[in-house]
Amino acid sequence: MVTLFLLSLRIGRELGLLSSHEGKSLIKELIKIPHLMEEMLQSSNRVAQIARKYLHARDFLYLGRGINYPIALEGALKLKEISYIHAEGYPAGEMKHGPIALIDREMPVVVLATKNEVYEKVLSNIEEVKAREGKVIALASQSDREIAKKADDVIFIPDTLASLTPILLTIPLQLLAYYMADFKGTDVDQPRNLAKSVTVE
Repeated sequence: MVTLFLLSLRIGRELGLLSSHEGKSLIKELIKIPHLMEEMLQSSNRVAQIARKYLHARDFLYLGRGINYPIALEGALKLKEISYIHAEGYPAGEMKHGPIALIDREMPVVVLATKNEVYEKVLSNIEEVKAREGKVIALASQSDREIAKKADDVIFIPDTLASLTPILLTIPLQLLAYYMADFKGTDVDQPRNLAKSVTVE
């Protein structure tokens, strides 16, 4: 993700779509990311508490919009890979076209709800989940003062550029999968049936 971010900056500069000042400002934010990642790792106890709370769930739904949708997919993938809990990542804007039928008090829904241009729409998704008694685990921006009123559990992400939040979101999602697996007693280093490379075509 960092490489692609840098590549996009270079292309923007080459095409004249990004000024030198804008480029330097974006790089300045990127340089802060390692420190913010360390800050995220300090919240691992909070993630562990949430993992223990939902340990007996049989299914999880992960929702993200825009740039956060692929990260929702990755979060769901990691959970099922190492904890063997069924999890599905879905674009939040398409929730009404399928997964909404599955939501009830037994299904935790992980919602990537950081502050960006689609934040209000994500809040609407959260309200839809809550109306069906679903449990919401929100990953939200640290400056968000409203999300705790809407979600059952919140994991806060340090504030940064919207285009850099996916890097930070991956950390609590992977920690959630790790703790769920660890508490269930599965082998997080050697998940069953998985291969690190394709051996059969």
